[in-house]
Amino acid sequence: MSEVQDDYAQYAKLSPFELKDELIKLASGSENRLMLNAGRGNPNFLATLPRRAFFRLGLFATSEAELSYSYMPHGVGGLPQIDGIEARFERYTAEHRDQPGVLFLAKSLSYVRDQLGLSASAFLHEMVEGILGANYPVPPRMLKISEQVVSHYIVKEMIGGYVPAGSVDLFAVEGGTAAMTYIFHSLQQNGLVKRGDKVAIGMPAFTPYIEIPELEEFGLEQVHIHADPQANWQYPDSELDKLRDPTIKIFFCINPSNPASVKMDDCSLATVARLVAETRPDLFILTDDVYGTFADDFRSLFATCPRNTLLVYSFSKYFGATGWRLGVIGAHKDSIFDQALAELPEATKASLDRRYGSLLPDVRGLKFLDRLVADSRTVALNHTAGLSTPQQVQMVLFALFALMDESDGYKTELKKLVRRREAALYRELGVAPENDPNAVDYYTLLDLEDLARKLHGDAFATWVKAKFSSGDLLFRIARETGIVLLPGKGFGTQQPAARVSLANLNEYEYANIGRSLRAMAEQYFAEFEGEEGCAQPKP
Repeated sequence: MSEVQDDYAQYAKLSPFELKDELIKLASGSENRLMLNAGRGNPNFLATLPRRAFFRLGLFATSEAELSYSYMPHGVGGLPQIDGIEARFERYTAEHRDQPGVLFLAKSLSYVRDQLGLSASAFLHEMVEGILGANYPVPPRMLKISEQVVSHYIVKEMIGGYVPAGSVDLFAVEGGTAAMTYIFHSLQQNGLVKRGDKVAIGMPAFTPYIEIPELEEFGLEQVHIHADPQANWQYPDSELDKLRDPTIKIFFCINPSNPASVKMDDCSLATVARLVAETRPDLFILTDDVYGTFADDFRSLFATCPRNTLLVYSFSKYFGATGWRLGVIGAHKDSIFDQALAELPEATKASLDRRYGSLLPDVRGLKFLDRLVADSRTVALNHTAGLSTPQQVQMVLFALFALMDESDGYKTELKKLVRRREAALYRELGVAPENDPNAVDYYTLLDLEDLARKLHGDAFATWVKAKFSSGDLLFRIARETGIVLLPGKGFGTQQPAARVSLANLNEYEYANIGRSLRAMAEQYFAEFEGEEGCAQPKP
């Protein structure tokens, strides 16, 4: 056992995402078994129809470029023209409607024109130019019509109900990780969060949220808002009350949570909204809602605390698009981030006038979201900022795919998919999963002590907790079963636990994981019984 403990001691300070690589090496050590990596959240499912549409649109766009002017056979085309583009597109879709993805494109144009009230020709021209990638993103924050389409999707999935058109501003970014990087940087550069300030973090959390504030360049003091595992991972009022502290500048939250995979319930949302309204109208909130589309009847803090909240949303998990790097940062037009900029000391404003002075005459009217764009390219390169236009086109097609799916067929299928996997895991493990209406089930947390208790009682649970650290046990699991799980401790759980992703393996593989973990538990139970027998006085 010392060998395993020594192994883990070397890596105890690593992020779970770096520790994963060491666990994979151990799990891959035997040629006679299959390594099962349930550590990563990268899904093994993806949305195919909007991808088919993307490639079909690319063919139409190329023909538009060649129509503009073409020096064949040398492969030179020109920028597409908007005049007559709608008629040419309708002819293209009519001639190719038997090809998968083309009918979706035709319906998308109809939806944009008839349901969203946008110009069909302007939309087509933006999509065709965008997919060709022949121009810089203009505006750099996000293409104009693309922003309107994606904002409808964000409103539908994150807010629900009716929100006035144009009330949400978006910045298209290279996935959720870029969003986090840009936000931390711009908060600091604009004096909204300074070294030594307190930041509240909803725990457990996606590890970078814990690690970034600790970096030397930020130097922020953390206040942890702990979710209660005994209350299905909701935040108790006693924990949310910490946000009343006026020295806390910002509250970082993942909703639904990672790794617990549970959405904030209505009571918690109402508590935060009431606290903001009555006590902390100045509190900044940053919510990462990437898993929101897997939840039933989801509502974001972006909906309940609109002025105070920045939204981070990534298309990576729901559409199986981690390689595309697609995400947005959302802010309501009436935002306290802009209000806070206006209330900065004059000396700070003068410094920011110099920082952003090359962009426009009236720096003080520059919104925080547009400062994010400039900061993402070190201000001086703001004119070449922005997410690549083909990426924005794919994002728009994903958004339209969800908006047009009025029966939520895709969403329903994904929910059933991850829940069947969860059922297979727990069935073979020999325990029942929690029946929680707020659970999202993209991940599941195996509380090692609680699992031992459910299998063989309190005494065995106490023995397991005393015998192994969660890290030691994960190394043993990897070495003995070929299964890779991530340590809950790395995400800030207060009890020994392991995160299992339910997104990246097939149902039978989760059954194998449950079976292997159960067999390993039985081996340890036999060891426990042997030690207990030896400890009993002989007659």
